[in-house]
Amino acid sequence: MSSILLVTSSPRAGASISTRLATKLAERFAASRPGTKITCRDLIAAPLPHIDGDFLGGLFSSEGERSALQQTLVDVSDQAVEELLAADTIVIGAGMINFSIPSALKSWFDYVARAGKTFRYAETGPEGLVKGRSVYVVLASKGVYTKGGPIAPMDHARPYLKTMLGFLGMDDVEFIDVEGVGLGLEPDEDILGRAENRLDLLTDRVLAV
Repeated sequence: MSSILLVTSSPRAGASISTRLATKLAERFAASRPGTKITCRDLIAAPLPHIDGDFLGGLFSSEGERSALQQTLVDVSDQAVEELLAADTIVIGAGMINFSIPSALKSWFDYVARAGKTFRYAETGPEGLVKGRSVYVVLASKGVYTKGGPIAPMDHARPYLKTMLGFLGMDDVEFIDVEGVGLGLEPDEDILGRAENRLDLLTDRVLAV
């Protein structure tokens, strides 16, 4: 049985384009694979705490030495890691905020980047342990960053996502870019129509495998 991890992070919740399209893609993938399970990690409805001294203290101490709060935070991280490792497909929905990813999604990476669990230190440097997964990122932004325009160098979301996913061993990453909605350069329905077509193509490709 296949398992899909759906991670959504836009503060606009149900009104979010990235959340809506990421959810639709995960559901289409699941419908194409009988018996597939979708695990939803909604980082807005259930945000992960930002890293603090208690979380770090819990990570670098043994279970019997942790305070109750430290143990709770480590347990939260363990659950997030287990969800990631159990999935063979990861679908991430994110809206660009101030040229980068939402802080809720940054916290998720902080909780799943665990030495000895999702990466390890080898003689040649860090090695990601979350290998063999397919990752699809629906990234929505009002600005247009992918066509070589003047604001392209201000895009720190894609480089960060590629870096973190690759660091954890996930190098099979595809972006579904939804750019310029509400900007007025072209009708929003055309932009969303292209995104829907991309979802169709991705679903068809999965069915063909």
